Amino acid sequence: MSAFSTTKTRPTATLTESITAPRTGGRRPRRPYDTDVTRLLPRWLLIVVIAVIIAFIAVPVLYILFGSVNSDVAVARGEYFPSEFTLSNYVEIWSTVALGSGLLNSILTAGAVAVASAALAVSTAYVLVRFRFLGRLTILRGLLALQSIPGTLLLLPVFVVFSNIASATGVQIIGTRWGLFVTYLTFALPFSTWVMVTYLRGLPKELEEAARIDGASSGRILRSVVLPLSWPGIVVSAIFAFLLGWNDVLFSTIMTTPNTRTVAVVLQVLGTTQEGGAVPIYGQMMAASIVCAVPVVALYLIFQRYLVGGLTAGSVK
Repeated sequence: MSAFSTTKTRPTATLTESITAPRTGGRRPRRPYDTDVTRLLPRWLLIVVIAVIIAFIAVPVLYILFGSVNSDVAVARGEYFPSEFTLSNYVEIWSTVALGSGLLNSILTAGAVAVASAALAVSTAYVLVRFRFLGRLTILRGLLALQSIPGTLLLLPVFVVFSNIASATGVQIIGTRWGLFVTYLTFALPFSTWVMVTYLRGLPKELEEAARIDGASSGRILRSVVLPLSWPGIVVSAIFAFLLGWNDVLFSTIMTTPNTRTVAVVLQVLGTTQEGGAVPIYGQMMAASIVCAVPVVALYLIFQRYLVGGLTAGSVK
């Protein structure tokens, strides 16, 4: 037998195949089933829906932005585009109300709540997820039940408790920043804990078991293994706790004094201020709204890469 008889040669294409073969320039030819069959809406309708959503978001934001550089009378007349641009509103807001003090109080209070709630939530969630003990399910259900109680029902009890503590100990709580901090932490901690419980359930236990085999304690595992893997969930819980303190008006109106007012209360006071006793200062109100939105927007831009991972935690196992 010849040695060439065992050699496998590649079959050459026939003339018909060469003519009918599609010219794709080296790319795989498109097949009928390569289209996106998972798309819910047709392409043109999807574009229309997205355009409508963007318009609903952009029109109010642009109205506030244009109104902040317009005069109060022009805004009162209903002008959308300013007839004359002026930056005086951004200068006058600092003297009309104590906007700087309100921003400082909000940043300190909401920032402290964000850090404290995230730190307490990750340690509490680690215990609730990785350990089994009596009353564990009761605690989880209690945290969930606290989210269904509206804040208006808790305003009077919290005020009475703080007043009784001040009467019994002589320590003033109402009207202080740390009193507002304790109030916000009471509402932020249950939500932050549930976010971290959901996130930690999706982390693999094998990493912690390997660290435990190497002799690491539970505290060391939490610091060296769980925390580095939990940054998306920690960031999400911290941001939502920050927004809770930043946007609150109900408790900050009752629990603060003129020196400890948050920015939300300052904006409320600015909304009731009138120029010349007739026209509200719409321009300054919108300028102050833009200024107060800057810290929150900056916070989202800085930590946006963690938000998607934290919000979708636990959705896929």
